[in-house]
Amino acid sequence: MGRKNARVGAMQLLYSMELNKDFSQENIEKFFENYDFSESEQSYINSVISELVNNLDSVDKVLSDNLQGWTIPRLATVDREILRVAIFEFLYRKDIPVEVSINEAVEIAKKYSSEESPKFVNGILASILKNLKDESDKS
Repeated sequence: MGRKNARVGAMQLLYSMELNKDFSQENIEKFFENYDFSESEQSYINSVISELVNNLDSVDKVLSDNLQGWTIPRLATVDREILRVAIFEFLYRKDIPVEVSINEAVEIAKKYSSEESPKFVNGILASILKNLKDESDKS
């Protein structure tokens, strides 16, 4: 399945890590023992998770700045992790078009979250994209 499956895996692993408050390498290894990911998917998940955890403050700052009337802890956990993975890709994976990140995040929300979540995820990511473009235009 490739990158899409890897994004789902990254969201699931991040969800598990946050739920258990365990961001250790051992927890990551246990996760891979319980799921059947290809070598390239595991590599992508590992890369995203390690970089995302190291940059979580900056990712959450971007997310927080674009939540109108919401706070990060108030978000449904699945939605929060979907958004974090997509925002991470926006900021740190320039090899991935932002439109692809948005589309994949919306598709994952359709499958794994509530009925309202795809529209919510799309709106937040569109707002972030607009703000990032506005900041880029000012530079």
